[in-house]
Amino acid sequence: MKKTFLALAGLLLLAPLALADTIVLRDGRTLRGTVLGFMNGRIVVRLDSPTTSTPDAGEIRFFRPGEIDRIEIDGRSLEEARFETRVVDVALGPNWIDSGVDVRRGQRVQVRASGTINAGRARITPDGLQRTDPTAPLPRAAEGVLIGAVGTDPDSPIVELGLSREFTADRDGRLYLTANRGTYTDARGSYTVRVQTERQLPQRRRDTAGNRDDDFEDPFDPDRRPTNPAPVRSRTPTGGGSDPFGGGPSRTPRQTVINVPGTSRGTDTGIDLRSGDRLVITATGRVIAGQRAGEVGPEGGRSSGFGSIVSARPFPNAGVGALIGYIRLDNGQASQPFLVGANFSATAPADGRLILLINDDNYSDNGGSFEVRITVN
Repeated sequence: MKKTFLALAGLLLLAPLALADTIVLRDGRTLRGTVLGFMNGRIVVRLDSPTTSTPDAGEIRFFRPGEIDRIEIDGRSLEEARFETRVVDVALGPNWIDSGVDVRRGQRVQVRASGTINAGRARITPDGLQRTDPTAPLPRAAEGVLIGAVGTDPDSPIVELGLSREFTADRDGRLYLTANRGTYTDARGSYTVRVQTERQLPQRRRDTAGNRDDDFEDPFDPDRRPTNPAPVRSRTPTGGGSDPFGGGPSRTPRQTVINVPGTSRGTDTGIDLRSGDRLVITATGRVIAGQRAGEVGPEGGRSSGFGSIVSARPFPNAGVGALIGYIRLDNGQASQPFLVGANFSATAPADGRLILLINDDNYSDNGGSFEVRITVN
């Protein structure tokens, strides 16, 4: 006895009992009739009695499984036979989460997600927040939105999934999932993600003599599923080690050079810090800090008079025009400002974005700029 698509055939054996089956084709057509069975790799359908809308009714039709989107047999559906389902918890951590689902190019994947991740004071759902995170894998997408990627190639497209999404895989590989956020050390909770993949229909084979073999592989055979664990996909695209995405305890230092103008009330450095990061900053240049202070360096100048006693500057203990900074926390609040000056070295006390600015209470008559080099280890 030849092997057949056993699970599908078992369901189709019930078809003769149905009075009116519905066959929905992938080209959009919907047919009414009776599913007679599965023969020679085709689903056999006898169309309903002829009507004005179905002039070909009464005929016997043969359809390849790939031509059919779904079949409803007397109110029952073959969706369970067409799709495999896996549920996975997606927490926010240093690595993407291995879904355990292998997909092939052209295969349809359906994703539905629920649950909550708490990060700082933010409560994030799979649809993300109403803001973006420039350090996230998808900088222009909502912060925290559920995203996915196929394979460990760093150039593989990242798909924005959210609460619900269907997409077609553009390559073979393992599906990985994560939340679209650059910082993860303050995250708690997880998303519950339901992944449905369209089963790969059996393909005809040829024997050793090159003759076509009408026997079919059984896609439900557990022995066909890969048993090797998938490689790790890190969320950090730099670093050493065997992981092509780097990450881990030995992250590559980040370095950038920016200009902070004398009129700056807050210049975004583009640097996201994690608690414990080693931050080194050096600054050169001169700014004009108003008519009284004149031209000053990164350490700032002295000011005299009543304003020096009752100061409205962000950091009253530092000189006017000095280079200072603060960390914009994940909840949108600002940390206490600190003096940067010409040379600064410290450990980041919290997660957040590094902001630099000029220490002044009147920026209207300022000028010049500091060139600032920032290194994060």
